Amino acid sequence: MAAFLALCVLMPIVYRVATPPRTLFMLTDEADGPTVFQDVSLDYISRHYVAAVIVHEDAKLGTRTGPYHLGEFVDRTTNYLGTGEDNSGSTIPQQLVKNIFLFRGEWVVTKAVRKGVEAVLAWPFNLIGDRRQLELYLNYAQFGPNLYGICAASWYYFNRPPWDGNGADAATLAGLLPLGEDAKRAPGGGVDITSDGQWVVASTVTRARTKVPQRVEEMGGWEGTVETVGILDSASDNNPLDDPDSCSTMPESVANRLASEGAWWSDQYPG
Repeated sequence: MAAFLALCVLMPIVYRVATPPRTLFMLTDEADGPTVFQDVSLDYISRHYVAAVIVHEDAKLGTRTGPYHLGEFVDRTTNYLGTGEDNSGSTIPQQLVKNIFLFRGEWVVTKAVRKGVEAVLAWPFNLIGDRRQLELYLNYAQFGPNLYGICAASWYYFNRPPWDGNGADAATLAGLLPLGEDAKRAPGGGVDITSDGQWVVASTVTRARTKVPQRVEEMGGWEGTVETVGILDSASDNNPLDDPDSCSTMPESVANRLASEGAWWSDQYPG
């Protein structure tokens, strides 16, 4: 118990100031090839990407007190135990804890334990604030087999740095978040939505491409959406080309992945 309490106290402190390059979720990825990942500050992430992820994954992130509403969590848990389904999904704080600390597995007991642990750990992690949780989530979210974070995903799929996004691409990447293990890059760039052969990716991404822009607009566009978590600027306002850590150059791990797939794109931002 003492060790668990220490974990609850110390880990949020660590992740408040650092973005470790690997998580347990990454380490248990069974896909072939090395992990593709590079972290990037929230300052240099397109507000289109930020807004799309907020409305797709957790629209109440910036307006809710706590990592989730207890009543909703009880209802979800009761439904899950009775049906084995969780149609409403977890909040960003819960998903973040899962991505950092928890292992994969589809066995019902594994999933139930994972839900319980993420529900507990999300509370101390919530103390690092909405902006930092969102930043970590965008860095650790899975966008393809062994492909993690918006820095790698933006370069891999669109040959652009993460600060140069648009609404359409943002909706596409948001649609991949529940299906990262199944996503594939199209031969000429972009996402191959038929890659899983079962139309699950196609239906999910198509729905996101339709719904996400509508929801962003309802929240006041990307400006109004990101304002809910305290973001009042655009990524370009922060002069990303002046910072070598802005992911303005294609990460080597992305270039290696593209080369291994027989694909080639410029590893420099075309501007």
